[in-house]
Amino acid sequence: MLVAAAVCPCPPLLVPEVAAGAAPELDAARAACADALGVLAASRPDRLVVVGPADTAGPEVCPQGAPGSFRGFGVELDVYLGADVGDARGPVLPYGLAVGAWLLGRAGWTDAPVEGIGVGEALPAERCAAVGRDIAARAGRTALLVLGDASACRTLKAPGYLDERAAPFDAEVGRALGAADPAALLALDVALARELKVSGRAPWQVLAGAAEGTDLAGTLLYEDAPYGVGYVAATWS
Repeated sequence: MLVAAAVCPCPPLLVPEVAAGAAPELDAARAACADALGVLAASRPDRLVVVGPADTAGPEVCPQGAPGSFRGFGVELDVYLGADVGDARGPVLPYGLAVGAWLLGRAGWTDAPVEGIGVGEALPAERCAAVGRDIAARAGRTALLVLGDASACRTLKAPGYLDERAAPFDAEVGRALGAADPAALLALDVALARELKVSGRAPWQVLAGAAEGTDLAGTLLYEDAPYGVGYVAATWS
């Protein structure tokens, strides 16, 4: 049963060592993520499932202790999902799950066992929802940490350049996440999300499937587009 969810952005720049001198520019986003994780801890889950973007369609399961790294960004920083179990297991975490592992480590997460699931942009909406339903059907209290960014096309200097469709798309995402509206998340246009370079579409639709039939209230904690990329943080509880 899904008892709570936290939605966070997952740019590697969220990690101060990666952002270096620009780190203060995302202080508000980091604070919102910390608040979101606090809501998860308060829900007293039996397990935490971290869902984030992956390079393959997936779902790609990553066990607790799976390793991740930011060395590809020129930083000698390694992370482990949930905890360093002393013997790194499973596949190397996709970047989104690595950011999630960093957020959990920063928060000192010890409240419940952790596992990760990576889902990519090629996974259809209904398949994403089915993954979410399977997660929610497990016995006990389940919490989700859902990672992903909105469009990367909000400004001329954005990674995907300016696309006039990006701001309305992101506004609907922010509304749906803030209102805990699974139906609206499932209705997101998969093709448009790909064109706008949205990494969060598949993870958000996993959340939508997991939340079907629940009575969770949403709170929007953060919404902005630094660097021309839409970042949203929210909680469902």
